[in-house]
Amino acid sequence: MDEKWTRLVHNMNPSAKLLRAWELKGGISAQVTALEMETPDGTKKKVVVREHGQADLKRNPQIASDEFKLLQILKAAGLPTPTPYHLEASSDMFPTPCLVIEFIDGQTVTAPADLSSFLQQAAMVLTRIHSVDASRLADTYLPKQEEAITEKLHKRPAILDKSLDEGLIREVLESVWPLPQANAASLLHGDFWPGNTMWKEEKLAAVIDWEDAAIGDPLSDLGNARLEILWAFGVEAMNDFTLHYQSASKTIDYSQLPYWDLCAALRPASNLSDWGLEKRVEKTMRERHALFVMQACEKLGIPYKRHATYESLE
Repeated sequence: MDEKWTRLVHNMNPSAKLLRAWELKGGISAQVTALEMETPDGTKKKVVVREHGQADLKRNPQIASDEFKLLQILKAAGLPTPTPYHLEASSDMFPTPCLVIEFIDGQTVTAPADLSSFLQQAAMVLTRIHSVDASRLADTYLPKQEEAITEKLHKRPAILDKSLDEGLIREVLESVWPLPQANAASLLHGDFWPGNTMWKEEKLAAVIDWEDAAIGDPLSDLGNARLEILWAFGVEAMNDFTLHYQSASKTIDYSQLPYWDLCAALRPASNLSDWGLEKRVEKTMRERHALFVMQACEKLGIPYKRHATYESLE
């Protein structure tokens, strides 16, 4: 058993002993390991260790401590998020700081038994995230989402991804960017999609993976979630999710949602083929991506060459 995990458990609780350690699959931006420990009274406890990858560390060298602080704030606000237990400083065992958080007793869901309830719960928790008091976040480093998109628009690749309408998306966004501020800046999850939610007995147990958290227009998260739900469950599910969110967030100005949809649609450009998807799945995602871009363009009054094989989003 790896000595570093034994030392980590000792640093958390000198009287506890490590029982086992195992890698958790699915992490891309961070290495994720589960540990089970036992205290002298026989109490067993599972925790999760997150070791952030080089891309996140380059973007923010303090990401572990910032994520730790953010999770403390989220728990204090009553949100269903993992409890942060321990921040391990860098050492000979750990080249960079790592984060120890609660092991969530649940699982990600790809085929909900009750899709309507699933969508409503997901929309409600997203509105709660966007309602966190921004003054609570003063001591955390959270990037501004608008600046990240500005940088992406300025870094136009030499070869555009025509298969995902990258040229059109960039032209539309470049013509209006930066958008005039229509909504108060709020906390953003930054990558809100079904794969970052955990469920138990058809109830949402936790929203996980907060390394992309940012500050910005809540429509940024909504647009990303809309595309992800379209990919996962189809057009009707995307529309239902949007209506649930809008019914709970009536004070938000939604007039710029088509632009934020296009920001979400720009994310997979030039890298969707690298996601290791089955050909059938990738084909469906590409078709639905085209639908997503088309509906945004239609709402903005921008001509879009419709693919004959694509159904309408209406």
